[in-house]
Amino acid sequence: MNQAIRILRDEHRSIAAVLHGLQHLARAAQDSAGRPRFEVFRAMIHYIDAFPERLHHPKEDAYLFALLAQLAPEAVPLVDALRAEHVEGAKRVRDLENAVAEYERTWPLWAGPFVSKVDDFAAFHWNHMHREEQELLPLAERALTEEDWRVIGDAFAGNDDPIADLREQDFALLYSRIVSIAPAPIGLGERWESAREKAV
Repeated sequence: MNQAIRILRDEHRSIAAVLHGLQHLARAAQDSAGRPRFEVFRAMIHYIDAFPERLHHPKEDAYLFALLAQLAPEAVPLVDALRAEHVEGAKRVRDLENAVAEYERTWPLWAGPFVSKVDDFAAFHWNHMHREEQELLPLAERALTEEDWRVIGDAFAGNDDPIADLREQDFALLYSRIVSIAPAPIGLGERWESAREKAV
């Protein structure tokens, strides 16, 4: 596996881990006897928003998608659809930010709708990442040269961007913060007690 594909899949795994965690915690909060720590939800949503929007998607758009569209005209409809999903994903983040604000304002009344919003958001992103890995990458592997992959790999590794390492350190710190404040089993924070446990 070349470096660019390895990095792209690693980044997808990081995003997927936070999505899974967000879904788990939304359900845990719905069953919780106490008020959830809404800063955990906000930190996770910020990570999902900022990491793809500032590091991941711009590299896909500028390097992988651009080269593939140039060299494989049959890939253009798929590339256009995935670029449109990048734009749609940013809108969905705003909707999710509004949903967590509404949940916090009306707690516990908006627990169910918040879980539904999180599930829809996660499904959208998993479908997007699946299309990239199962549809786009096979086309790219056939169409792109070793030199094309080197250029893409360098971009994804941040070799041509002197501030990329600083940005990636920021996201690593944010990810560490999520782990430290999220309750078990997602993170190291105190577990949210369920209503059932509290009643015993």
